[in-house]
Amino acid sequence: MKIIIDGELPRGVTSKDLCLRVIGDLGADGGLYASVEFHGSTISQMSLESRMVIPNMMAEFGAKNAWLAPDDAVFEWLAERLAQRNSKFVIRNSEITNYELRITNLALYPDENATYASVHHYAAAQLEPYVACPHRVDNVKPLSQVRGTRVNQAFIGTCTNGRIEDFAAAAEILNGKKIARGTRLLVIPASSQVLNDALARGYIQTFVDAGAVIGVPGCGPCMGNHMGIPAPGEVTISTANRNFRGRMGTRESEIYLASPAVVAASAIAGVIADPREV
Repeated sequence: MKIIIDGELPRGVTSKDLCLRVIGDLGADGGLYASVEFHGSTISQMSLESRMVIPNMMAEFGAKNAWLAPDDAVFEWLAERLAQRNSKFVIRNSEITNYELRITNLALYPDENATYASVHHYAAAQLEPYVACPHRVDNVKPLSQVRGTRVNQAFIGTCTNGRIEDFAAAAEILNGKKIARGTRLLVIPASSQVLNDALARGYIQTFVDAGAVIGVPGCGPCMGNHMGIPAPGEVTISTANRNFRGRMGTRESEIYLASPAVVAASAIAGVIADPREV
C-alpha cells in the first residue's frame, strides 16, 4: 500500500493527526497484513521524531510493517549516535563519510516500477487536528466536532508520543498555566534519555508547575498496568495509539486519542480543547 502526502502541514497539525486521518478514512483493518509505504514532500519535511510516530501508529492500522524512505536526515541521525558510541564512523564537515557509503548499500527502497495493492493521496494543507473517539482508533473526528467533551485525565507519553519533541509541544502550551480543577495530567517519558533531556531543558519543571504528575520512563497506563488507570466512568485523553475498551485497565471508561498539544490544551481547559486557541 502506498500513501502519498504532499505540501506543508498547517499550524497545529502533526504526524499524529495524519495517522489518525488515514486510519479514520481506511479503517483499523485498512492496512491488514500489508506493507505500508509513506511517500511525498511532507514526510521529508518532518523531523525524525515526527516520522517515528507513523510506524508506531500503523500497528493500529493492521499493518505488517510501515516504511518511510531513509534520507540524509536519517543517515546523519544514525551516524551521530554511532559517533557517540566511539564508532569508527564519524561526521566530518557536516558530511557523512564512511557511514553513508556503507549504509546506502543496505538501505531499502521500492523498485521504480513497483506495483501496489492501493495508492492513497493526501494534501497536507487540507488536514486538521483529529481525535480518535471511544472505543476504536478508526472512530476519528475532527477536533472541532468533539471539543468541549469533559475529561478527567490527560496523559502525555507512550512509544507514540513520549519523545522530547512531544514534551516540547506540551510544555509550550502549559508554560505559565495550571491544569483545570478536577482534571489530572500525567506525563511519562518514553525513555530515561527523554527524561534527562526534558529535565535539562526545563520541561519537567514546567509540567510540575502546571500541576502534572511525572511518572517513571516507560509505557505507563497505556496498557493498564500501573499509574494513571482511570476509574469507572472517567474520560481520558491520551497521546497513546490505542483506545479500545479496557485498554487502560478499566472497561467502564472512555479513551480519546490526540496529539500532545491537544492533550496539553485539554488538561488546561478540563475539556477537549484546541491548542491553537490556548
